[in-house]
Amino acid sequence: MATVNAVIALPAALPAVPSALAAPSSGLDTGDTAWLLAAAALVLLMAPGLALFYGGMVRSKSVLNMMMMTFGALAVITVLWVLVGYSLAFGDDVGAGLVGDPTQYAGLGQLMSAASNGASHVPLILFAVFQGLFCVITGALVSGAIADRARFGAWLVFVAVWTLLVYAPVAHWVFDVDGDGHSGGWLVNQVGLVDFAGGTAVEICSGASGLALALVLGHRVGFGRDPMRPHNLTLVMLGAGLLWFGWFGFNAGSALSAGQTSAVVFTTTLVAGAAGSLGWLVLERFRDGHATSLGAASGMVAGLVAITPSCGSLTPLGAAAMGAVAGVVCAWAVGLKYRFRYDDSLDVVGVHLVGGLVGTLGIGLIATAAAPTGVDGLFYGGGLDQLGRQLVGAVAVLVYALVVSGVIGLVVDKLLGFRIDEEHEVSGIDMVVHAETAYDLHATAGTRSAGHGMLGGIAHHRDEEPRA
Repeated sequence: MATVNAVIALPAALPAVPSALAAPSSGLDTGDTAWLLAAAALVLLMAPGLALFYGGMVRSKSVLNMMMMTFGALAVITVLWVLVGYSLAFGDDVGAGLVGDPTQYAGLGQLMSAASNGASHVPLILFAVFQGLFCVITGALVSGAIADRARFGAWLVFVAVWTLLVYAPVAHWVFDVDGDGHSGGWLVNQVGLVDFAGGTAVEICSGASGLALALVLGHRVGFGRDPMRPHNLTLVMLGAGLLWFGWFGFNAGSALSAGQTSAVVFTTTLVAGAAGSLGWLVLERFRDGHATSLGAASGMVAGLVAITPSCGSLTPLGAAAMGAVAGVVCAWAVGLKYRFRYDDSLDVVGVHLVGGLVGTLGIGLIATAAAPTGVDGLFYGGGLDQLGRQLVGAVAVLVYALVVSGVIGLVVDKLLGFRIDEEHEVSGIDMVVHAETAYDLHATAGTRSAGHGMLGGIAHHRDEEPRA
C-alpha cells in the first residue's frame, strides 16, 4: 500500500519496495505529489462506492444503515488516524517490529513542515493521509459481514478500537520498511513479505475481522431459510464501477510516483478486474445456467482483491490469470457460509479473505523479477522461498485479525450490546436506528404549508413513529 519502488536498495532477501520514509533527499517532486493527491482522492471515492455497492446488496429496510456504517467508519477512522493511528503504523518501531511509536507523529503536526527536510519526494503529510484512507476502506469492508443486525453506536466503538489494535499494527508489519535510521515492521523487513497494496493488511485483515464479527453477532433472523436477495442491483453495479475506478488510486497510487511502476500497476489492475468478472460469470453460467449482474460485479471485485498485493509482481498475462482464478475461487467460496453456518451477510469472507489469500500466495507462484517488485515465484524459477514468505505473512495477519477482532467484538457486545433487538431487525433497522427510510413509497398527505418547507418537512419526518 505504501511503497516506492527503486528508491533505496534492500537486502537480497527483501522485496525492493521501500517506504516513503526512506526516500532520497532530493526534495519534493511535484509530478509525483500531484499523482498522489489524485490517487488519495480516488481512494476516498471508494468509500461512497462501497456504500452504494453494499447498500444495493442488502434488503430495502436496511439500506441506510448499511451505508451509514461505511460513512461512520470514514469519520471515526479519519480522526483516529490523525490522532495516533498513523504514528502506530509508521512511527519508529518500539516492539520488535510489532508496532510504531504512538507519540512520534501524534496529531500529524510534525509533518506540516516535514516536506522541506529532504526526507521524502512527496509531502509526508500527504503520505499519511493516503495511508489513512486505506484504513478507512479496510474498516468499512468489515461492516459487510454484519449487515442487517448491528447497533450503529456499537459499530462505531468497535471500528475505533479495531483501528488502533488491529489495523495499525498490521500496517506496521506489512508496509513500514526500514531505512535511513528508521526501523519498521517484521513481516516486510525480517520475513520478506511482498504486498504491494494491501492483500494482507487490507483484504485478509478485513475478511478475517469480518468473520470474527459474524461469529460474535450470530445469524440474521431467517438466515438459510428466508430469501435475502439484493434489493437494488443498479446500486450494486454503480458502486462496483466506482470501486474499480478508485482501485487505480489504491494500487497505482501505492507506487507513490508517476512513472513506469505506476503504469505497470495500472495495467495489471485493469486486466485482473476484467478477468475476475469473466471467471465468475463463466462459473455461474455452467453451475447455475445464468450469468448475473451481481456475479459480474462480485467477480470484478474478486479480481481486484487478488491483484492488490500482486499488482507490482506480475506480467499483464499473469494478472489475467490471477484475476480469473480469483473470480472462480471466490464464486465457489461464497457458498461456504451455508456449509459452515456462519452468516457473512455480504460475502466479505468469500471475496476479501479468500481473494486476498489467492493474491498473496499467488505471488509465490507466478511473480516475475521482470515486474517492479523484482521477485521470482516458483513458476519463474524462484523455488519455494518466496511462497514460504507469503504464507507466513498471510497466516500471521489472518490469525491476528481473527483473534483480536473477535475479542474486541465480544467486549463491545458485553458492554454495549452489539446486536439490535430481533423485532427491530425484522421490522427494519433504518427506521428504528436512524428514523429514516431509503425510499419514501407513500403518497404525501396534507399541504405544503403543513411542513413549512424543507426544514419543517424534515422535523415532521423525524417525529413520525417507526414503521416497517
